[in-house]
Amino acid sequence: MALKPRITESPQVRLIDLKSKPFFIVASVEVGNTTTKCILTATNMETARTHIINKVVRMTRDVRPPKPGEVVFGRTLTGVELTRESVAELVRGTLTESMEKASLDIKTDLDFVVRSTGVVAGFDSPEEVGEFIKALADGCLMAGVPPKNMTPPMSVSNIPKKFQKYSKLEKVIFDGAVAGVLPPIGSTGVEIVANEMEGELATAGIKEAAKLTDVDFRNPCISIDFGTTLDGRITNSDQPYAKTVGNFCGYAGAIPDAIIRGSKIVDSKVGTALEVFEKEKPPSFFTLKMKAKAIEAYTKRIHELIIIEQVTGNRTRYGSVPVRPDAADQLGVTLIGCDVGVNGSDMGKLSAIGMEICKTHGLQVVSAVIDEVMADVVCRLIKVAKEANLVFEDTTIGITGRAGITGNKPKLILKCLENLNIAPKIDERVVFVDDGLARGAAVMARCMNSLGSPQNPLGGRHGGKCILAQRIKLQDK
Repeated sequence: MALKPRITESPQVRLIDLKSKPFFIVASVEVGNTTTKCILTATNMETARTHIINKVVRMTRDVRPPKPGEVVFGRTLTGVELTRESVAELVRGTLTESMEKASLDIKTDLDFVVRSTGVVAGFDSPEEVGEFIKALADGCLMAGVPPKNMTPPMSVSNIPKKFQKYSKLEKVIFDGAVAGVLPPIGSTGVEIVANEMEGELATAGIKEAAKLTDVDFRNPCISIDFGTTLDGRITNSDQPYAKTVGNFCGYAGAIPDAIIRGSKIVDSKVGTALEVFEKEKPPSFFTLKMKAKAIEAYTKRIHELIIIEQVTGNRTRYGSVPVRPDAADQLGVTLIGCDVGVNGSDMGKLSAIGMEICKTHGLQVVSAVIDEVMADVVCRLIKVAKEANLVFEDTTIGITGRAGITGNKPKLILKCLENLNIAPKIDERVVFVDDGLARGAAVMARCMNSLGSPQNPLGGRHGGKCILAQRIKLQDK
């Protein structure tokens, strides 16, 4: 039996329905290392289905350069300088364009905005991360978003009239759990990995998208987000809230980016695999057959440079992401990282191999090698989780992000996971999701407004019922 990847795609929604039905419209504004996106989602509160209205994507490297007197507070992984003002302008432009494209009004049609960033992976201190989050808020305010649409409401009367009957705010308040999972926060509240919020959103987004498939992606689960940097979570099956027992960190899409930079087709400093393979056809069956030996040999060479392991000891960064293994240890969270050398010290070697493949065999083979490499990265991450006893008998796996769901990767990932023997019928346990982060933003906004859907729950355990009653009991204590 051939394995069949479950790949979710969002059904379309009409403007007339957005205006007439109880659609909760959320903008996910995300400034990443490679792309800056505004993705508009609409959740029908009757059916709990989330639709993607549109997405506006810009390259983060196109942010305007710092003006005299502006303070550079951070850089992307490729060294593009960022100031609070330049990031705010980038966000304003992206959000405004997205709303105009949808023929919607920012002040009256938009119900909530969730801001997130993966750029913090390359930052030095939590203060810089705080500045960045403020810059995202500045951009939203400049675009005309009312401040109340960026924070949780204090009571049901603060929620728009048409959604009040769907809100459970009088029964349960937002207590930090998103889609039935608590973040790994200890007594100090220190983040154990800089882009934990990305992992939180990706997990929630995969849970929501899985509703479009036959995969019950509730706890316990493993979510992996392959943007430029790697993030994601491993949850257990505690109730009412699962605990985050594992976090992923390090490099993801930065690996194919490094390989493709050697090909000279893209800029050798800030080029990305995204630019090349969006336009290219995937490798033909004939190419894959003819070049199978070469593809395998290059994949093996690349994997010798990629380190995937539990992050322990005194590392303060892993794959350029600020981490606190000591804090993780105290909280009982296993950190699993993916690095190339030490904090990317061997990225240049990946580019050299990319150059060799391109010169000898051409771009189609580069594409095939990248697919194999990233599928193997997924399997190695899951293998480390399995060795740490974090893969349970009913664990489901969700994958999102450009370096995990494009090309031939889903099929290769399933094949590879099948060989790990984690569960029978592995394809019924794995879901591949477009825009997990944006979908997660829609879920986060609903959680903040206590807009639940008990008839179609996201929280709770695999195969179990809604956890609303348990949450009420917990909060009454």
